[in-house]
Amino acid sequence: MGNLRALSCFILLILVVFTTARPKSGPDQKCKSGPVDLVFLIDSSRSVRPHEFETMRKFMIDILNTLDIGPDSTRVGVVQYSSQVRNEFSLKTHSKLENMVKAINEIVPLAQGTMTGLAIRYLMNEAFSPGQGDRPKVPNVAVIVTDGRPQDRVAEVATEAREKGIEIYAVGVARADMTSLRAMASPPFEDHVFLVERFDLIHQFGLQFQDKLCGIDLCSESEHGCEHLCESTPGSYICHCLPGYRLNADGKTCSAIDLCAEGKHDCQQICISSPGSFTCDCNRGHQLNDDEKTCSPIDLCAEGKHDCQQVCVYMGPGFFTCDCNEGYRLNEDEKSCAPIDLCTEGKHGCEQVCVYMGPGVFTCECNEGYRLNEDEKTCSPIDLCAEGKDGCEQVCVYMGPGVFRCECTDGYRLNVDEKTCSPIDLCTEGKHGCEQVCVYVGPGIFTCECNEGYRLNEDEKSCSAIDLCAEGKHDCEQICVSAPGVFTCDCNKGFKLNRDKRTCTNMDMCNTVKHGCEYQCVNTPGSYHCICPEGQLLQEDGKTCGTCKSSNIDLVLLIDGSKSVRPQNFELVKKFVNQVVDSLDVSARGTRVGLVQYSSRVRTEFPLSMYHTAEDIKAAVLKVDYMEKGTMTGLALKHMLENSFSEAEGARPASHNIPRVGLVFTDGRSQDDISEYAKKAKEAGITMYAVGVGKAVEDELREIASDPVEKHFYYTTDFSAINTIAENLKLNVCPAESQGEVEVKDPCACENLVEFQQATMNSLDQLTQKLASMAARLEQLENQLLSRK
Repeated sequence: MGNLRALSCFILLILVVFTTARPKSGPDQKCKSGPVDLVFLIDSSRSVRPHEFETMRKFMIDILNTLDIGPDSTRVGVVQYSSQVRNEFSLKTHSKLENMVKAINEIVPLAQGTMTGLAIRYLMNEAFSPGQGDRPKVPNVAVIVTDGRPQDRVAEVATEAREKGIEIYAVGVARADMTSLRAMASPPFEDHVFLVERFDLIHQFGLQFQDKLCGIDLCSESEHGCEHLCESTPGSYICHCLPGYRLNADGKTCSAIDLCAEGKHDCQQICISSPGSFTCDCNRGHQLNDDEKTCSPIDLCAEGKHDCQQVCVYMGPGFFTCDCNEGYRLNEDEKSCAPIDLCTEGKHGCEQVCVYMGPGVFTCECNEGYRLNEDEKTCSPIDLCAEGKDGCEQVCVYMGPGVFRCECTDGYRLNVDEKTCSPIDLCTEGKHGCEQVCVYVGPGIFTCECNEGYRLNEDEKSCSAIDLCAEGKHDCEQICVSAPGVFTCDCNKGFKLNRDKRTCTNMDMCNTVKHGCEYQCVNTPGSYHCICPEGQLLQEDGKTCGTCKSSNIDLVLLIDGSKSVRPQNFELVKKFVNQVVDSLDVSARGTRVGLVQYSSRVRTEFPLSMYHTAEDIKAAVLKVDYMEKGTMTGLALKHMLENSFSEAEGARPASHNIPRVGLVFTDGRSQDDISEYAKKAKEAGITMYAVGVGKAVEDELREIASDPVEKHFYYTTDFSAINTIAENLKLNVCPAESQGEVEVKDPCACENLVEFQQATMNSLDQLTQKLASMAARLEQLENQLLSRK
């Protein structure tokens, strides 16, 4: 109860600020609240003006005057922040009020940015630490005073601080953002969040709680009639006015002090009044100087605040006109300048070509095949053959002014350089008819040969593979697998090849290997698989059993419809999408799926809100038309972030905590920049997966994928292998990790578990056969290489 009463007292204390008319607090006015550790976190960004920072000093000092300061009662620390955080004094630094007041008056503002999130993390990790004087089992109270919007994220770190037991009060002044204040403060917000128009009004919160804190008074029990503030005295009360007001002769009402009307200001041009204060302003065309009193004429040219392309001419305070450099003329917009082009205007006299060299400057040139005469205006044709400037190895043929071609004598052909000649090699040119190997003998002469494992046929052109299996030239016990000139042995299903690579042995995998099945091992010919009891599903490791299949997510798939994908592969992409859909618990209240196709433009095939069953989604996917253009992946990410995950297209509100997942499928390098919107998507809380095929760029895929990248990035060289990616792709999180306010269905309901397991075993058998065939082929190639050596 003592700790609760202490916290209750400080809930009121952090807001108590006394006006200068109130009497100084003595020992009898101190609130005996019990031990509390209190830290002020004050904003000293550049937007806080010097006189506003002085008001903030007074705000802290007035609160300290009401506290019972001491090492065993109330400890106080002060931290200021802007773009950095600076500890002015910690909880253990001062044990006396006068030392704290002196330290506060010596604070020098940082005057930089507003990194409130960074400051709260320092508060949590450093200010409230044993090394800085924080006491165990003593309430931690933080008062944050700010005048602007944070330049970093505060919600997460503030939540972490509150979870560590720090009670946070957020006092916002003038430009402060209420959403950010609520994100920082402890609940309930009506007791912990305060927003006032300016710094000199933050004291009024203390007045409304003072009497509840330190006892009953006549101000709260009587009709005192004070217009602004009532101060209780023993057996009576006194009326006071807010800063900027003076008490009228009736002792109750207040009048605003108009320093402008009273002439008590030193503004050079315009005085703007506020109760008890004023600010200066300037006439049009002038700006306020740093002294915030005098004015200077605005020279928009000197300050660079104009849009003239070349020359800005000052015309008076706040006015200018544009002009151009020599050789340029002002355009109709009276801002930009255009160079004077004598070539375009026909003022040059060149016979053939006029070349613009700059404003008012040109030179004459000739067309290809002509040279400029001495008059530097007219042109004459060039005969390179006659001049011997052709470089032809054998024959030069004149084709016109400056043009010729080289030719070769019989039996030779002009090379790529179109100068030299080479003998005709029919093998190199592919003009031989040999099926496998052409051997060059001389110009126009060749002979045919065959590769290792093949023999030349009677036509002396084609080759036939030597099939040792068909010719019976092998010693395999069961299956002979032929390759040209070599063979390998294999076994029937359910058998394994022995070490002699010739004979076979039947297999009982469940009894011969450490299968690791959690529930039951089932033998298959030559292999095995694990199964689970009814109501459970086999997990990713293929061994253990669990109950989690999927949870509720909002999933948007971005599929590449560029020309490089090709129509037949685009059909495989659609099958890939439907394999992903098959793994989801699709419903209006469960998982929602949206599809976007992109190429040189972006098209929403269907939004998250359109279909509510896997069958409807799969049918819609199969009807998607192929775009067949460019690859603008960055534009697609922008569309996804700004449209696909909007509530208008079916995304559930962020407050429901439904995970948002984006999957990008591409086969090549993006033609635009992806960095900005890949980063923004992840900052918006979207979990990003990147799937690449063929010529997809790995660095781009990794930049798109969320952390850890290895769990969100997939790549294969062949479109035919993307079905394997779909099987391995895990987009969902378990229901325990999803805290959405929606109905969570049974994720493991399966009407026919046996059928599902049998289908899985068939897929494994097919994969096993493919792997065996690949192994046999690799062994054949190895034997060929050894025989050649």
